[in-house]
Amino acid sequence: MKRFVIGILAHVDAGKTTMSEAILYETGKLKKMGRVDNRDAFLDTFALERARGITIFSKQAVFPLGDTFVTLLDTPGHVDFSAEMERTLQVLDYAVLIVSGADGVQGHTETLWRLLRRYRIPVFLFVNKMDQKGTDRDAVLASLKERLDHGIVDFSGVIGNEDVLTFSASAEPFAAVCRDPEETAEEIATCDEELLEAYLADGILKTEDVRNAIQNRKLFPCFFGSALKLSGVREFLTALGEFASCPDYTKDFGAKVFKISRDETGVRMTHLKITGGNLKIRDSLSLDSDEKINQIRLYSGSKFEALKEAEPGMVVAVTGISDTKPGQVFGTASDSVLPLLEPVLTYRILLPFGTDSHTMLKNMRILEEEDPQLHIVWNEALGEIQAQVMGDVQMEILKSQVLDRFGVEIGFGEGNIVYKETITKTVEGVGHFEPLRHYAEVHLLMEPGEPGTGLVFDTNCSEDMLDKNWQRLILTHLEEKRFRGILTGSEITDMKITLSAGRAHQKHTEGGDFRQATYRAVRQGLCEAGCVLLEPYYAFRLEVPSENLGRAMADLDRMQCEFSAPEQDGSMALLTGTAPVSTMRNYQRDVISYTKGRGRLTLSLSGYEPCHNAEEVIAASGYDFDSDLQDPAGSVFCSHGAGFVVPWDEVKQYMHVESPLAKQLAKEQQERELKEANERLQAMAADVAAGKVPTSSLSFYDDKELQTIFTRTYGEPKRKLASDYDSRTVIRAKNASPIKPLKEKDEPEDEYLLVDGYNIIFAWEELSDLAAVSIDAARYKLMDILSNYQGFRKICVIVVFDAYKVPGGVEKVQKYHNINVVYTKEAETADQYIEKVAIRIGRRYRTTVATSDGVIQLIIRSQGCILWSARDFREEIERVGKLISEEKGKHTGNAKNYLFAHADEETQKYLEAVRLGKNPEMP
Repeated sequence: MKRFVIGILAHVDAGKTTMSEAILYETGKLKKMGRVDNRDAFLDTFALERARGITIFSKQAVFPLGDTFVTLLDTPGHVDFSAEMERTLQVLDYAVLIVSGADGVQGHTETLWRLLRRYRIPVFLFVNKMDQKGTDRDAVLASLKERLDHGIVDFSGVIGNEDVLTFSASAEPFAAVCRDPEETAEEIATCDEELLEAYLADGILKTEDVRNAIQNRKLFPCFFGSALKLSGVREFLTALGEFASCPDYTKDFGAKVFKISRDETGVRMTHLKITGGNLKIRDSLSLDSDEKINQIRLYSGSKFEALKEAEPGMVVAVTGISDTKPGQVFGTASDSVLPLLEPVLTYRILLPFGTDSHTMLKNMRILEEEDPQLHIVWNEALGEIQAQVMGDVQMEILKSQVLDRFGVEIGFGEGNIVYKETITKTVEGVGHFEPLRHYAEVHLLMEPGEPGTGLVFDTNCSEDMLDKNWQRLILTHLEEKRFRGILTGSEITDMKITLSAGRAHQKHTEGGDFRQATYRAVRQGLCEAGCVLLEPYYAFRLEVPSENLGRAMADLDRMQCEFSAPEQDGSMALLTGTAPVSTMRNYQRDVISYTKGRGRLTLSLSGYEPCHNAEEVIAASGYDFDSDLQDPAGSVFCSHGAGFVVPWDEVKQYMHVESPLAKQLAKEQQERELKEANERLQAMAADVAAGKVPTSSLSFYDDKELQTIFTRTYGEPKRKLASDYDSRTVIRAKNASPIKPLKEKDEPEDEYLLVDGYNIIFAWEELSDLAAVSIDAARYKLMDILSNYQGFRKICVIVVFDAYKVPGGVEKVQKYHNINVVYTKEAETADQYIEKVAIRIGRRYRTTVATSDGVIQLIIRSQGCILWSARDFREEIERVGKLISEEKGKHTGNAKNYLFAHADEETQKYLEAVRLGKNPEMP
């Protein structure tokens, strides 16, 4: 069975509901057309809708179209309920956009078109009310092309046969007359390159190619008529059946939720579209849920048919599920797009005296579940309920709903702008929660997102570090809360938050621990990054008489608007641009007043941008994030069995898990420096190849890896080496100081030796074997060797050991005998410390670095330092050891008088007297 879903969209009073009635009547679903004026429209099933003559909630009907079953979703046209309309776009295969021939393209029409483009939905257009006086088919079509898309084509008389497109004169009264078939074919073909190539090659248009162009949003068929008089509706339905394609549904189950509602008995219903596979009674929507489906209802108007099984392409309501929400997907269904339309005004809800606010909050949450864009907020500090709504009409409807369902008559206070906050730089937010017998730590990478993307959550954490179930729980906590910024306490938006690291305790971690850690991590990241205040902006279209243009432009400047140069159209002038909602929200009344009713202002929400008067708004809010006990930014740690709070700006010093962001930044820094060093080496190689620098001055020929880097681009340069020495001896002779002790009267040179401690330990076999038994013993053995070396060479020796994994570790510099020993701070490696010191002293003092780390070797050479590998340094130590033994042998006599070896003659006499037991006087 072939199925697809269409949605009827329009600006208010364009005749959308009437068109739905006409479609159902023409397809035999209705025996009599209902009318909004008569309050008997088939799809206006709620008393509020019939009373006010508007559609508030989306409804569905099912009708046959040839061999295809079509599900029609009727959506609200009023801008206050556009969020309800936007939710249905998630499940549409095609959209039918209704435009009033009398009113033309309205501001809300452009908003709808922008949404359809965002959701990539193919569109058929129907220009309604063409029977009214003053309508001009050509003028409306030209406006559609100019303001919406040039791919909109009049399809009157276009017939899609099985293979080839044909054209005939349309019998409809509002269709174009005397249309040239060839001209129409060319207009269709120019909408798509593939269509045009096929048309130029064959001179015909294939029906399947036209279907594909419509499906790919290159071509938008347009029809003209009057839904009330059933004019043009049959032609439109014929074309819909010929040019709409049924989607290819997957065999595996998939479903997408677009709405939550309750029936007249209060039973909760989840409205969803089956995108693949089948759904049966007693099935679960996901493997993670134990809830079973009790009923599957196929609605058409207010009535439904109970099904045992739902097939792909069906839009059904299921009962028995309590934890679904609009936009949620199951199985193979594609992810939903974040809603674009949202409330920009917040109002305080006024409750009758004696009404329990917490009970009322629970009731309002039920309405919020059915309409997520309602945004119910509980202000703890003021003890009041606040509602974010789209406008006055929605407030009136909300009052009626609360009265009918809960028997409470509410009011609304003065409206305020809904501000938001975001970040402008990438940070790592960290949160730790460890009171006694609890434990959780969370690291979140927080990155600025594109405007309008909202909050996006992801995970990039290894399951070896944190189990999958804990990761899912953290993502759930991120999605369940509306996080507040630090400037005004407004909701945050437009950022990507990725779980990058975390830690749980095998015995002490509970689910609530990760909730606390996650919330604190977000808050800490916001404090570290700093927030930017955002405010909503309107896209406006202002038409005024030419004589009022000066006043209009002055008003727009005063309201901090950005607008293009005015366009003249006869006696009227047109201004378009963007403006803060806070400055333009009440401007409609002014326009009507100073233009004496001739002016027209059209507004549509364009999105959030940086606030034009941020300092003023922040000061007026009086928000202090440090005093916000509901959203703390600090973390809780445990010491000696008691928990203590660490402020947000000190938290990272106490964290137990190594920072993934710091590690990544360090790696990127090393890669940049490696690249720079490589470039320097390549430049040096070019100089050598050109004969500008003698090859003997290069100090890296004994390093296979660096030779590879060198020769990769320029090849192996020729070099002349003395036959009596190997390359290592030549290099050492060029770079090392002569190995001899300083004479007594010589002044010591400013010379430094930096040793990468653990690198040397694990490179020398005897120290590595010793480290396998005791790392401390190996460390002290190396330090003893270096002490002897320093005592002979009389240079400044600095040995550096990694301590970057020590939680809360700080840099320590200690004296061991005659050498300096450095233990690095937390998150700093020995490489980083040596690099830092080399950059500081390498150009000013004679500096040698002993390490076999390839990356640090390149960086050290770039700073003018001398480099010894672990092998070279070992040979150096052995050579100095031999010289020490030789020097010692010169002063070694018999064992009994070895103390006199270096004493002068007078001192030797004194010491000999003491040895013989005499009591001589010191000279």
